[in-house]
Amino acid sequence: MTTLQQTILEKKAALAESVSAPFADLAERVAEIWPDADAIDERLRDSLPSLPNCHLLYAWDINGIELSSMVRASGPDPSWRGRDLSERPYLKNHLPFKGVMLSSVYLSKYTFEYCLTVLQAVRRDDRLLGFIAADFAVNDLLRNTRLSVQHKVGSQQFRGDPSVRGTVFLQTRTPSIFDKYVNEAIEGIVVLMREYGVFHSKVHFSSGRCSFWLLDDPYCYRLHSVEEIIDPELRLVYPARRYAENAKTREVDIIRVLEQFKALRFLDETIYLRSGSLNVMNDMVGLTFSCDGSHYMSVEEFLDRDLHFWVGGRTPPGRAVAG
Repeated sequence: MTTLQQTILEKKAALAESVSAPFADLAERVAEIWPDADAIDERLRDSLPSLPNCHLLYAWDINGIELSSMVRASGPDPSWRGRDLSERPYLKNHLPFKGVMLSSVYLSKYTFEYCLTVLQAVRRDDRLLGFIAADFAVNDLLRNTRLSVQHKVGSQQFRGDPSVRGTVFLQTRTPSIFDKYVNEAIEGIVVLMREYGVFHSKVHFSSGRCSFWLLDDPYCYRLHSVEEIIDPELRLVYPARRYAENAKTREVDIIRVLEQFKALRFLDETIYLRSGSLNVMNDMVGLTFSCDGSHYMSVEEFLDRDLHFWVGGRTPPGRAVAG
């Protein structure tokens, strides 16, 4: 299971735990007056304060027909009574005959917001009467939460445009201005990342450009030509900054990564590196090759792989495999 799936399940589990007890109590009280729609509306409205962030409560019978109004803090809306809810996303799954169940995130046709629905079976004398539902807008649930920590993930490869891959062996690398000044450019990028607060750099070899993200202005990126990067006066543009203490990439590895980018750029005239990125805060490297294949991995994984890994044991020159 990926950490992304784990994060989603953890957030759903926390929501289910917070509403389980008040929702079970509400189901018992609704069962007492089922199927009196007006009485159900009243009990749903009285229960809204016990369900933080819930913006909508309603009930429907075992055939998927809405029995109650759409009950909000502003009052009940009876216009949906009698409506067939069987096509709602959560009704296409197995419904809970006991306890609660959470839906997947979906776009509500009533509020036009992305939401999660918590479902609770309503039973009396061991007989299933129907269900009550509580809708929670995703934005409300996440308003005061913090971004989950991104855990280190393994190497990931993504294949690009099939039309590009299909003609890759009909092309050869055209030398760019970055290729001409590659050593000077690498030296300039290393200085910017170690001493001037650049935490993410992306080298566009083919077009001769670099994009930089800075600690002082992380929401915007700066684009520079090779001529600007190799010009020592570029150092007058950005404030001097010590290398970030919370950077996950070791300072000494910056030059090693960029030198490996250079090696992959010139390794083969057919399969070659078009762009490479390094983010020292999350210790990630991104690579895009001439075949439009992309790779993402940690700095450690990238540096552990020698050039043989990328050429795949080719025999004739120009038959390297990198994506």
